[in-house]
Amino acid sequence: MTFTQEYQINVLQPQGCLNLHQGEILREKLASLAPQPYHLWVIDLAQVDFMDSSGLGALVDGLSTTRAQGCRLVICNLQPAIRMIFELTQLDSQFEIFENYDAIKTTVNASPTTL
Repeated sequence: MTFTQEYQINVLQPQGCLNLHQGEILREKLASLAPQPYHLWVIDLAQVDFMDSSGLGALVDGLSTTRAQGCRLVICNLQPAIRMIFELTQLDSQFEIFENYDAIKTTVNASPTTL
C-alpha cells in the first residue's frame, strides 16, 4: 500500500514595514485562512525591510496557530537586518527559515509526508 500526502501551499508576502499596523493585517489574514492539516504556510519576507516587536509577535502568533492545527509555517527571504532580529531574539531556532522559496519547494517535494 502506498500513501502520499500532498501539501497545499499558502504564501503570504508582507511588504515594507512589518510594524503594529502591518502586523495586525498579517495576524488577521492568518486567522481568516483557517489552517488545515498538511497545509504549508510560507511567509516570504523578501520585501520586508523593517520589523518591530509587533510584527515579530504576529509571526510568533501565526506559528503557534498553525502548529496547533497540524500545519507547518516557514519563512524565507530574510533581509540581513530582519535575520539579525531573529538571531538576537533566538527565534531563528523556533522558525524554519529558508534562503528562498525554491529551497522550500525542494524540501517539500523531497518529503511530502513529513510535517
